[in-house]
Amino acid sequence: MRVLGIEGTAWCASAALYDAETDSVLIESDPYEPDSGGIHPREAAEHMSEAIPAVVDRVLTAAEAEHGPDAVDAVAFSRGPGLGPCLRIVGTAARSLAGTLDVPLVGVNHMVAHLEIGRHRSGFDNPVCLNASGANAHLLGYHDGRYRVLGETMDAGVGNAIDKFTRHVGWSHPGGPKVETAAAEFAAAAGGGESDGETADAGLLDLPYVVKGMDFSFSGISSAANDAADDGVPVEEICFSLQEHVFAMLAEVSERALSLTGADELVLGGGVAQNDRLREMLAAMCEARGADFFAPEPRFLRDNAGMIAVLGAKMAAAGDTVPIAESAVDPNFRPDQVPVTWRGGESVARAPGSGMSADGAPARDSDADRRGAEATVTVTGSDGDRRAVKRRVEKSYRHPELDRTLRRDRTVAEARLTSEARRAGVPTPLVSDVDLATATLTLQHVGERDLAAALDERWTEAVGRHLARLHGAGIVHGDPTTRNVRVSPERAGSRGGNGEADPPETYLIDFGLGYHTGHVEDHAMDLHVFEGSVRATATDPDPLIAAFEAGYEAVGDGEVLERLRDVADRGRYR
Repeated sequence: MRVLGIEGTAWCASAALYDAETDSVLIESDPYEPDSGGIHPREAAEHMSEAIPAVVDRVLTAAEAEHGPDAVDAVAFSRGPGLGPCLRIVGTAARSLAGTLDVPLVGVNHMVAHLEIGRHRSGFDNPVCLNASGANAHLLGYHDGRYRVLGETMDAGVGNAIDKFTRHVGWSHPGGPKVETAAAEFAAAAGGGESDGETADAGLLDLPYVVKGMDFSFSGISSAANDAADDGVPVEEICFSLQEHVFAMLAEVSERALSLTGADELVLGGGVAQNDRLREMLAAMCEARGADFFAPEPRFLRDNAGMIAVLGAKMAAAGDTVPIAESAVDPNFRPDQVPVTWRGGESVARAPGSGMSADGAPARDSDADRRGAEATVTVTGSDGDRRAVKRRVEKSYRHPELDRTLRRDRTVAEARLTSEARRAGVPTPLVSDVDLATATLTLQHVGERDLAAALDERWTEAVGRHLARLHGAGIVHGDPTTRNVRVSPERAGSRGGNGEADPPETYLIDFGLGYHTGHVEDHAMDLHVFEGSVRATATDPDPLIAAFEAGYEAVGDGEVLERLRDVADRGRYR
């Protein structure tokens, strides 16, 4: 099968021919380059209307010269997400070409194509996928017939966040490569001439670092970078610190996604993935975890029709085509809306509901170290007096100064908020010792397993009640995923003297991302994080989430549940 792909979601007019038999890709592209500022939708559409016919003609001419008049078996196009005027031009071209050639038409989700080209080129079976593009940033994993959003930006895309700063200082689009060059120059000067991404000797500005479970936010860091420039901080120093913070956030949430799912493969995609420092961070994180990491060559990272053609061929082979009359574009086409017809395989979530841990062992603790996203936990003592010694490990991918600050601050927050939550009536472990020098806590061992390995409506309802009490005390957990809830299934449901079932043993743990607030928005974000972890891993998430919300409603503020709907709708392209 040979598929002609057409891409034009925003700035790059591109066409490609993919030959599935030889796994070869011919790509022709003509990017839009604004004179100043960022992408102007009207100018981008004008460029697309002129460039798309030209790049398609070049690819089609080359295809027919090599393969004859029947060179193309299907036409695939970017159906969304993207800028509406650009998408409509691409859609019109694809429909016209498919009709003229009398071949099937395939509508491709641009963001799924970014991750699928990485999976295709890597040969990985079931990776977690990080898309880092101009308009978006999110983590995806295949589960129950779709790519599920494990985490995403709640405001700006990563490229747009960086471009917001470069526009502020008067740099032309795209700003990302200029920031990368300036950051490398600053690191080289601070490190005595080295320019290979080493950062240990380079100073770091204090910029916002916002991670909420596996979701994240960039709007604050863009504004802080702009303020620093206005205050006269050298632009190279700002670029260095901006990269170190933004990419460390992406590496951290990627590690959290690997930990939640039990996956051991990570694929990177999107235009920002061309940045060497981001790739270096992710590779270091994966190496430390024993996971495999892959990023395709640059021509498949920036917006390109090659990825559209490759995924289009997979979809066409599966019979996933679209009639011309039903091929309208969708500027808000989210990747988790796409039925994945071209692949099967196991869920990216290795353990939930199985009673097994991520490594296939029974989901109980042993005296061996258990590795989470940011810490190791060693369980010691006898059954009557077990302790969990939790040490936040150093992260080689993060700047040393940032790493020390995060490990110290999160250890302090966890010790304080774990105790405060317990006093507010929320079951948590007792804290018996804190060692800030090594970022280590010694806590009471609670529960028999993580909720992730024992998903049940009893437990999710209890979590809802616990979070409601926590919020009533003015505390946000910050990371209430199914890995940060401990349960004891074998002790639940016993009968007391009154003949009623005892409440299930359910504990909230890991308050390292927690903080004090009474704001309904922050409370709703806690609920969003928990529900996201359930949807990403459970076979049948709806009853679990309904029980969770019922538990919260029984104890908490109904306004939080109302705000939850707004928060859930805030993800990009929703």
